[in-house]
Amino acid sequence: MQIPFGLASDRWGRRPVVVTGLVLFVIGSVLCAMTDDLFWITVGRAIQGSGAISAAVTAWLADATRDEVRTKAMAMVGASIGLTFALSLVLAPVLVGWGGLGGLFWSIAALGVAALGVAAWVVPTAPRVPATSGVPLRSALSQPDLLRLNLGVFTLHLIQVALFVVVPAALARTGGLEAATLWKVYLPVVLASFVVMVPVIGVTERFATHRRTLLAAVAGLVLVCMGLPWAQDSYGWLVVAMIAFFSVFNILEAMQPSLVSRVAPPSLKGLALGFYNTSQAIGLFAGGALGGWLSSRLGGAAVFQAAAVLAVIWLLAAWGMKPLPARRASKQPDPVPGQAS
Repeated sequence: MQIPFGLASDRWGRRPVVVTGLVLFVIGSVLCAMTDDLFWITVGRAIQGSGAISAAVTAWLADATRDEVRTKAMAMVGASIGLTFALSLVLAPVLVGWGGLGGLFWSIAALGVAALGVAAWVVPTAPRVPATSGVPLRSALSQPDLLRLNLGVFTLHLIQVALFVVVPAALARTGGLEAATLWKVYLPVVLASFVVMVPVIGVTERFATHRRTLLAAVAGLVLVCMGLPWAQDSYGWLVVAMIAFFSVFNILEAMQPSLVSRVAPPSLKGLALGFYNTSQAIGLFAGGALGGWLSSRLGGAAVFQAAAVLAVIWLLAAWGMKPLPARRASKQPDPVPGQAS
């Protein structure tokens, strides 16, 4: 649903699409909370997933921000997602212990209702270039730099999931930890990665070095993946490798959607981000499948080596990306009243 929701947001506006997606998410959450039957939980999860609004939300953020602060804004969103992931590792067992699986889904539904209120009444409408009927989809599909960015997010999330088929067990083994206590590693690792990410994004925006920063981050990913086979038997080196991984991961997570929004035709931002987010979702699935297959047959080192090869391929593909054109202030829309940069 990322692609149709992204296209719909180009044609009918970001807010209606985001509100519709959140309504679907809340309905799916309530259905999951009200049943213990696996079939209906699956149906509820499918309804949750059909509210695929990340492309529309990212396009909304792109509409509301100037070029020179957009990557910072994307970084703030990425940081909130990373912190939410880390906190979920702590809070989910507490919520399940308090109210069972149903209690967890009721909590998720409540968060969805809160987000629905924010989207409907708090976030200001931002100026955008509306899509016209008959706009060829090729404009959002065939631009070489958009293809490179789609390949990039596919590869990044494939590598992330593949690594985390192996890394949690390695951390538990080398650190003498229980699986339930691994959040004590993940939370400080994610926070430490933000310390690296924030100044890098700031320098990148200030000096408009987006291409060089992207290439450096992908090269850093190559080095991390190459070093993991040697780090996997040392708890300390694994933690260092994870800090390095999440640092480059968060830099790339902030930069790539920002670049998509700037490279795509203005009237097709939502659609282009829909393809981008679909590539991300396919990468998540492929990473789980590849990581599981390799680790079960060849061991964890094979997963790290395959990740390094994929990162090298990405680096070669990204090398041909063009630098962003110089900014022209006259092209920027007037700020929305109450809009925060």
